[in-house]
Amino acid sequence: MSVNRSNVYADPEDLAVIKEAAKRRGISESEIIRQSIHLAAMGNRVWDEALFSRTFEGPGRTPSKHEVRDIADVARRETEPGTAA
Repeated sequence: MSVNRSNVYADPEDLAVIKEAAKRRGISESEIIRQSIHLAAMGNRVWDEALFSRTFEGPGRTPSKHEVRDIADVARRETEPGTAA
């Protein structure tokens, strides 16, 4: 993994929490900060396509628990090995 050096400003209280967490986990403070930056970056990433980009026709109401289970059973049977799709 290639990393770049950067300077950041942090509250002393946050740095104390990072120092304690690093000691408790047995990793460097830098690793805690790298993990935090990664989580923040991924949490703010803008994807090219929405997670649920497809729309499906439905009855216009929330299906019941039994309807969902029936649909799941049909989908499971259609994807089981040895069955025709």
